[in-house]
Order: sequence, then structure tokens, then C-alpha cells
Amino acid sequence: MTKRPVRPAGQSTSPDDVARDEQREEPLLVSTDDLQPFNPLDTKNLAIAVAKAVLERNARPLGTLPAFRGAGIYAIYYAGDLPAYSPMAIENQDSQRPRWPIYVGRAQPPGGRHGGFNTSTTDSAALYGRLREHAESIRLAGNLDISDFHCRFLVVHDLWIPLAEQLLISHFAPVWNRLIDGFGNHDPGSGRYQGLRPRWDVLHPGRAWALRCKERQETADDIQREITQYLAHASVPSLALLSGDLSGG
Repeated sequence: MTKRPVRPAGQSTSPDDVARDEQREEPLLVSTDDLQPFNPLDTKNLAIAVAKAVLERNARPLGTLPAFRGAGIYAIYYAGDLPAYSPMAIENQDSQRPRWPIYVGRAQPPGGRHGGFNTSTTDSAALYGRLREHAESIRLAGNLDISDFHCRFLVVHDLWIPLAEQLLISHFAPVWNRLIDGFGNHDPGSGRYQGLRPRWDVLHPGRAWALRCKERQETADDIQREITQYLAHASVPSLALLSGDLSGG
């Protein structure tokens, strides 16, 4: 049998030297990541499990959700006929199994945004309340129809809410998260309308408080062109790639 050449001392190891079939003298089709022990309790793997649990839920009409208790994360899907959103809407025609969210968000329990920690998942109605707010924003928009929107949501412990939200946003890069800001904004209150009107409200006008904000130079047509270009170079990412989307992974 032909002997394997001896690598000179100090020479770096090539990928073919890392793992080889000892009998056939061929490199194995593995990477160094494949050889790492799997830790199901690793923070990243737990976040992936939570994110996948959201995506496995049947979608529900956003406008007719019954009241429920709990905090957690959610994804909202659009299936209407606005031309700018067409590539995404096509992927969401199955109302129970939509594939491409237009927005991903979270609803933490009271105190969760200020360092509080709560082991109960049902002490508040934060998740239902947040989805209801989003439904109202859509109803107020003159060019959106609430019947075109569905959502998935998952009640989850406070600890995993921001991590799973980050993972889903990184994976799907939803239009209303990454490109069009303002959908999740609240009324800033009296005396605080000096800021520019959110881009979401320029494109989907209807919320009275947003009309009090300063007008932007860009128009709805400008923003629609951005969306068209954005979606023209995007597609529904494979769920098999979900594990690579968490920062630091």
C-alpha cells in the first residue's frame, strides 16, 4: 500500500489532512463543525428551537384573534394585492402555511424591557395586546386590508423572547423590519411630534398621530420603488439555513 507522505514539521494542516478515510486514502465529506459535539442546551440551539416552534404553528387571521394571556414572539404575513409586495404575497397564499413574513416582533411582559425577569408565561396579555395594536394600525391604513394578514405566535418564557426574535429577523429580513421603519411605533405624545413621519406611515397613511409628525421628503412612490428593488433580489430563505443566522454563529 502506498504510504501517505509525511508533512514537514511546522507546515500548516490542509483541509484534506483533517479527516481522511484510512482505507481509501480519501478525504471525508465533513467539516470541523461536523465534528463538534452537539449541545442541546447551548444558547444558540435553544433560540433555534424556539424560532422553529413559531414557524411550525398554523397561521391565524390577524384581525380576529381571540383574547389570550402570555408574552412571546410573533410573525405577521401579508397576502394582498399591492404590487410592491407581490413576490412576498405569492409565497403566502396558503393562509395556514404562509412562508415569508412581512414583520417579526416580540411582546415582553411588564418589566421585561427594564431588566425584570419573570418565570411565568401568562402573567400578562402582552402578546395579544401587541398583535391587537398591529391589527389596528393596519385597519387605519387606507391602502391595506386586515383580511390579507395572518400571524403566527408563540407564548414563551421571557428569557428567550429577544433571542428568538433576533434570529427570525436575521433569517427572513422582513420588509417592515429591515426596510420600512415605523410599523411598531406608538404615538409619541403631545409635544413630541418634531420627528419625521415614519416611512411606514408615508407608504400606508392612516394613523392620526403620524400625520402630526414632520413630513418626509421621500414619497410613497419612492418607498414603493425601494421595496420592489429589495424584493427583486430576495427570496424565501430555506429553513435549513436557520441555524446560521444568529449573530456570533
